[in-house]
Amino acid sequence: MSVVHADFKIDRHYDCTPSQTFSAFADPELKRQWFAGPDSPGWELDFRVGGGEVNIGGPPNGPVYTFRSRFHEIVTDERIVFAYDLLADDRLVSVSLTTVEFFAADGGTRLLFTEQGAFFDGLDDPADREHGTSKLLEALGRFLAGNPTR
Repeated sequence: MSVVHADFKIDRHYDCTPSQTFSAFADPELKRQWFAGPDSPGWELDFRVGGGEVNIGGPPNGPVYTFRSRFHEIVTDERIVFAYDLLADDRLVSVSLTTVEFFAADGGTRLLFTEQGAFFDGLDDPADREHGTSKLLEALGRFLAGNPTR
């Protein structure tokens, strides 16, 4: 049994307002398009403090991943703070605290994504998590630019 503690920050710029960028996280119809995808077998979003999100899926013939979060703070158009568990099949892979911040910058939005995590028993690697999160934020960028995300 082991645990690795790690954190990372990802800084992105999007050519739309902080309100539009925030809405892509807050509005279930919008978030599903870049985060869950249309073929996710289990996805729900209850975007309020105390609410949460569930996303279940994974590669064909691979493990089933379950993302389940709880929102701790929401400041409209400025900040979202949530904690989440990630499971592979029924094994807990990690627990993370995440802050997403939205700033007006250069005619658009600067998004700062900060994650602090505990990764268990070698089931996930912090560098891989950062890479996967970066890919999700790229999908968000394509979505905000009006391009297909998947």
